[in-house]
Amino acid sequence: MTAQSVPAARPVPEEPATLTPNQLMRYRAKRHPGLLLGGGVTLAIVLAALLAPWIAPYDPIQQDLLAKLKPPVWAEGGSWAHVFGTDIYGRDFFSRILYGARVSVFIGFFAAFVSAIVGAAIGVVGGYFGGRVDAVVMYLVNVKLALPGLMVALALVSVTGGSILALVLILAFLFWDRYAIVCRTVTQQLRGQEFVQAAVATGASTPRILWSEILPNLFSHIVVMMSMEMALAIVVEAALSFLGLGVQPPTPSWGLLIAEGRQFLFFKPSLIVIPGIAIFVLVIAINLLGDGIRDVTATEGKG
Repeated sequence: MTAQSVPAARPVPEEPATLTPNQLMRYRAKRHPGLLLGGGVTLAIVLAALLAPWIAPYDPIQQDLLAKLKPPVWAEGGSWAHVFGTDIYGRDFFSRILYGARVSVFIGFFAAFVSAIVGAAIGVVGGYFGGRVDAVVMYLVNVKLALPGLMVALALVSVTGGSILALVLILAFLFWDRYAIVCRTVTQQLRGQEFVQAAVATGASTPRILWSEILPNLFSHIVVMMSMEMALAIVVEAALSFLGLGVQPPTPSWGLLIAEGRQFLFFKPSLIVIPGIAIFVLVIAINLLGDGIRDVTATEGKG
């Protein structure tokens, strides 16, 4: 009885050693399927959200009770007049999905952006100055980590209301500590590097050192974390809207659309399945994009 031969693993192609850092990133980006797929899907959704006023065939809040609960085009009785059907008030579901993307992308991006600014600033200050300043920063981080994030968000939203600005600020409050921890750790490593010590020796001011020497080396870390936190912010916003504490009707939001359609789960499942798939696809695409950015900007070669 002869042993079966096991096919040899395909060797991973080595990266050219003569490329500059920028050329190496472009080389990796063109060959990273996760980055290309995630970036393409994310870009398509963002463009659809931005162009919603021109793409949407109907006003997303216009009611037509004579056309309520129309099935989607692929179901029996559906028509191209309402591709995704209509809801209980006769509003075109495709138009509400497009405008809901605007709300989800806007809240997710700006929540991640604001938390990145706050968390990075706190982390850089603590990591660079050390001592008592760092102790205060770590105390704030520990206090934040001790708080139950979602419960705090529910309490704050119930007090401040479900405005988009309030959601952005509350979600930013939930995520800033993650940026602070990463930026503090990386800054502690950078402050002992020769290029930082050279800037100090030449008499550069502290703000100039932080802005010109430290922050550029944190940019890739911040971008990767922003992509991850944006996806998480979209999920949390959808959860809050589903509970009735997020975006308020008639403004369309993917979480709100799921909440409005849950009473028709067994009769019109498309009212829940379509926004659920939209959230799933966007979150997966953003995570693929974030993983791709991390791999492309890695300083070490791929083994």
